[in-house]
Amino acid sequence: MAVARTRSVAVIGVAGRSVEIEADVGNGLAGIHLIGLPDTALSEARDRVRSAMINSRYPWPDARITVSLFPATLPKRGSQFDLAIAVAILGAAGVVPADRVAEPFFLGELGLDGRLRPVRGVLPSVLGAATSGGRAVVVPAANAAEAALVPDMQIIPVTDLRQLVEWLRTGGEPPAAPRPEHAEPPPSEIRAVGDLSDVVGQPLARRALEVCAAGGHNLWMLGPPGTGKTLLAERLPTLLPDLALDQALEVTAIHSVAGVLPPDSPMLNRPPFVSPHHTATVAAIVGGGSAMVRPGSVSLAHRGTLFLDEAPEFPRHVLDSLRQPLESGKVTIARSVGAVTFPARFTLVLAANPCPCARPAGSTDACACSPTLRRRYLGRLSGPLLDRIDLKVTVAPSSRRELMADRQFVEPSKVVAERVCLARRRASVRLGGTPWRTNAEVPSTALHAQFRPSDAAMKPVTACLDSGALSARGLDRVIRVAWTLSDLAGKTRPGPDETSSALAMWLGVGF
Repeated sequence: MAVARTRSVAVIGVAGRSVEIEADVGNGLAGIHLIGLPDTALSEARDRVRSAMINSRYPWPDARITVSLFPATLPKRGSQFDLAIAVAILGAAGVVPADRVAEPFFLGELGLDGRLRPVRGVLPSVLGAATSGGRAVVVPAANAAEAALVPDMQIIPVTDLRQLVEWLRTGGEPPAAPRPEHAEPPPSEIRAVGDLSDVVGQPLARRALEVCAAGGHNLWMLGPPGTGKTLLAERLPTLLPDLALDQALEVTAIHSVAGVLPPDSPMLNRPPFVSPHHTATVAAIVGGGSAMVRPGSVSLAHRGTLFLDEAPEFPRHVLDSLRQPLESGKVTIARSVGAVTFPARFTLVLAANPCPCARPAGSTDACACSPTLRRRYLGRLSGPLLDRIDLKVTVAPSSRRELMADRQFVEPSKVVAERVCLARRRASVRLGGTPWRTNAEVPSTALHAQFRPSDAAMKPVTACLDSGALSARGLDRVIRVAWTLSDLAGKTRPGPDETSSALAMWLGVGF
């Protein structure tokens, strides 16, 4: 009897931390003892591991078994440590060579019959193993496609404990991992369908959507039902380019932790589109949980779009919880066991009716809402939240003549997406060597230093700033939109036309 060591990974937020697992089989009262801040699910591992080993026809040591998870100060949660605990005990008992289990990382939950079941967060776990210097990771076969997304890492998929033990004993060729494939966002998200050409009669709103896609700007659409607000929002993902590899891995890691990845081909290479119901809580929007913190809608929409339909129907405290993620691009959730940070760099799209009765466009029944009721209804969108919106558009009903006339000017998503990609390419050249990907991410200090427009271009903006119609935060957002308009127009710097249009978009007075 001796001590055997192996390694696993604890996922904290979307980051993987290496955990060393030691098993000691020695004299004393028979039983297994787990130390190292395990939670309830991990404490139950002793029963799962024992049944899995016995049902796989391996002897359970009739001795005192002590399993230590280092570092002891790091909380360990979940069932992904089952396989590593079982392998460490088998190594300490002499069933498998101890030196064979020392280097690889082991992830997976054990069934009572020895089968290896999939777990959440495999991609961030494998990324954490690679950061810690690991070269090989043993994962459940159902998680192999997700784990194979990490380059330069040997992925060893196994289906049950017996298959793993026989490979460790013989030292033969390990099972081959499948090749990584791309996949669409999971079915738990509302996926955009259709084409921008489906939206007729709203040229200003379509233009605003193009600017929003080109610069990553936030958008607010106000108008009666039936004018195309939801239709427009759902077409926004059709204008966005594919995610870069590092962005795709980041987005996939978040969805892996949330447990919403498709099992066969998990890579998400398209920007996500998330639209929560207006009954969603703060925990559902920004993330939460007690024992295990899960990402919310703002993190699931990372590098994509968060669409809040009927925005005034959301509780005000839920809407105000978006203010901090909109500014910082991340959300930190503090609990008694510690704080967890999730990335949340998303494009916010709000849609609202002008009043609570929401009479459809063209309805014969007149709106009976008083001005006070209307102000109270739209007042749920607080001033600080609207101050973080770059574009404000009033979507008015269109007559039959306007609908017929606008059909010749409607462009398909493919055409608009090409202009968006070209504008983003110009922005990436200008922002080269910086951590910012879009104009919406450029901080205030850079906007007023190397990216400040000329004094002539700033005249319309400074006039509104002096009169109090524009806040300091609004000034930054107007400048960002002006840069996006110049990128779409192929100009090197924004001029008076771009800043005036950006100011009109921010004020919502037409452009």
